[in-house]
Order: sequence, then structure tokens, then C-alpha cells
Amino acid sequence: MEYKIKNENTDLLFSTILELKDLDECYAFFEDLCTVSEIRSMTQRIAVAKMLLQKRVYTEIMSKTGASTATISRVNRSLQHGCNSYRKLFRRMGGHRNRING
Repeated sequence: MEYKIKNENTDLLFSTILELKDLDECYAFFEDLCTVSEIRSMTQRIAVAKMLLQKRVYTEIMSKTGASTATISRVNRSLQHGCNSYRKLFRRMGGHRNRING
């Protein structure tokens, strides 16, 4: 697969992320790497993706996540026409999904 963002620095970033051992390391690393606003944007998108895959309606998603319709639409486009990573990773998480915010 050809990725739009693939380059040496992106490889370094993703390789570094793959070395994280647990949630505490993830929290520490992402707090060092990102602004609070960037982390909140990413967490909002993953929550939106989860709710869209659960067939929730936009109004409920907006209410529960605070996401705009533009953000919800963007995530929905990724679900429909993207790399299928949300579905793949939620499936891989299996029972862990319930442990991480139901």
C-alpha cells in the first residue's frame, strides 16, 4: 500500500510508538510529543469512529464527544474510503474494547 505520509521521519515516529510498552508510557510519550489540544483531537476522532461503527447518529455523537459535524464527516469518510485501520484495530482489541470506555 502506498501512504501519502510515508517518509523517513514518519517511519521514525511510528517505530518509536511501536516501542511503547503500556498506557503509562503512552501517556508520557504523547504528553511530551503533542499539545493537549492535539491529543484531545485524536481522542475525539477515535471516539467518533467507535460510535460511527456502532451505528450511532450524528446528533448523539456530537452530544457525547463534542465533535463538529465536519469532524464526524471526516472520520466517516475515513471509515468508508480509508485504509480500514479503525475497524481492524477495534477488532484486534476485542475484549479490551470494553475495558477502554466500553
